[in-house]
This record gives sequence, structure tokens and C-alpha cells, in this order.
Amino acid sequence: MSSVAAKDRAATAAPAAEAPVPPRQRMGRERREWLAAGLFLAPDALGLLIFVGIPMVLSIVLSFFQVSGFGSYEWVGLGNYERMMNDPLFWDSMKVTGLYVVILVPVLFCVSLALGILVKQKLPGMGIYRTALFLPYVISLIVVGVLWKFLLDEQVGAVNRSLRALGFEGESWLGDPTLALGCVIAVMVWVMMGYYMIIFLAGLQEIPQEYYEAAKIDGAGPWTTFRTITWPLLRPTSFFVLLMSTVAAITGGLDLVFALTNGGPANGTSLAIFYIYQQAFGFGEYGYASAMGSFLVLIMVICSAVIFRFTRGGRFDDGE
Repeated sequence: MSSVAAKDRAATAAPAAEAPVPPRQRMGRERREWLAAGLFLAPDALGLLIFVGIPMVLSIVLSFFQVSGFGSYEWVGLGNYERMMNDPLFWDSMKVTGLYVVILVPVLFCVSLALGILVKQKLPGMGIYRTALFLPYVISLIVVGVLWKFLLDEQVGAVNRSLRALGFEGESWLGDPTLALGCVIAVMVWVMMGYYMIIFLAGLQEIPQEYYEAAKIDGAGPWTTFRTITWPLLRPTSFFVLLMSTVAAITGGLDLVFALTNGGPANGTSLAIFYIYQQAFGFGEYGYASAMGSFLVLIMVICSAVIFRFTRGGRFDDGE
């Protein structure tokens, strides 16, 4: 009986611990995981290298040369950067770009967030509204510029016609430097708000619904719910939108400005990227344009670093 009991105890005893994985086998598995990760990342890394990294390096190298449209290169050292520092038109374009960024980014952020919260509601036909708001983003900026140039025309534009029908005087929307820049900003918000709306919507849908139900039970109003639940949990998404919209504002807008105002009137909408385009493809000053482009990239990197610093990489005022 004792031998049978011993066998039963042995059968019901806890199984022995699994044998440790041999170091050679473990290293082989880690190597395979690294290889798989490298293969997945290779297409993006190769694309960044070919279409971003190499052109940036070549642009920096080109900025030290005086390049003619006929392919001749003359070493000028820091001559192009010296010329840039003494070019009032370039600094005027930087001022316009600064004003453009300071107005566009907060307005675009707030409008996109508000739309994201709005289209999150479960209402009939909400899919149609989301599609309609996102649709301008998929249209070419050249087409958008031509369309709005027609709508904002002082004489025959639909906007001024509507104002006159209501008893107001029409405005020279694209003929006044201040109004023209405001129109460029408004059109860019109209184009981009659908894209960032979708990003905010994705972030909002990641917030557990139980938090809102608990807040409702506690009697929290809409503003309290937004301040204590939505905004804190939406910080990583907000950081992404803020960073990407700032980079897009500094380096983008060329197509829209080219089609809508062509940098006018009186260079009132001549963004830095547009001025660089003019120097390169209008006057054949490729070396000088490369110097200004390198400087603009440096400004973009500094702005990105500042955003990282003050938002703590998406945590904003959290110290953790």
C-alpha cells in the first residue's frame, strides 16, 4: 500500500520546472527577432535615406557653391549664408512665416479637436459628415488654390456676391496684404482640419467610456469632463498633432500660396518656402536657395525641440 501511495503522490506532485533554454538557442531566437524587425523597418529606412537623408546632405553641400542654371559650380564657402543674412526680402518672408505659423497652428489645433469631439457623437449620418470634413484633405492644393481664388475674387467671386446680396460691401480679399494672409490661413485650416480631426477622433475613441459614465454619475458637466478626463488622456494625440502641424506650417503651403496669391500682394503672403522656391526655380539661384533651405530646416528642428521640451514628449505638465 505504501508503494502505491508513493506512486500516487508522485503522479499528483507539481510538474518539474521547465528546463532553461540553452544560451545558444536563446541567442538564435533573439537574432531572428532582430532580423525580422530589421526586415520590417528596412523599406521605411531605405525610403528615408534615399528621399530625405541624401537630398538633405546634398542640399547642405550645395549651399557652399554658387550654381548657375548651366551646371557650373563655384565654391563660395559661407557666401550664400552671408547673402542670406543681408537679404531683407528673406527676413520679410521669415516674418510672414512666423505670423503664419503662430496663427495657423493654434486655430487648426482647436478646430480639429472640436470637430473630433463633434463627430465622435453617435448621430444619424455621422459617417457622411466625417467624409465631407475629410474630403478637402485629399484634393490637390493647386486645385484648392484655384478654386478659392475664384471664390474670393473681388469682382465676380461668390463670397463678395453673397456679401453684397446681404447689404454689405465686398472686400479685396486677395488684394490687401493682411486679408490675403488671413485667407491663406483660413483655406489651409479648411484643407487640413479633416486630417487632424481623424487623428483626434482616433485618440478620443481610445478613452474608456466607463470614465465618462462615472463622471456623469458624479454630476460632472461637459467642461469638467473635458478638463479632467478628455484632455489628460488625449495628451499624446495632442502632442502629435501639435508637432506635425507645426512642421507642416513651416515647410508647407507652397502649392497653395503659388495658386492662390503667388506671394502677393506686396509679398504679404510670401512664405519662406515660397521665397526659396522663387530663388531656385525662378532665378536659378540653387546654391542660395539651398542655404536658405538648410536654415529653414534648422528652424524647424529648433521648433520641434522646443515642443518636445515644453510638452515633455506628449505628457505636457506631468512630471512623470
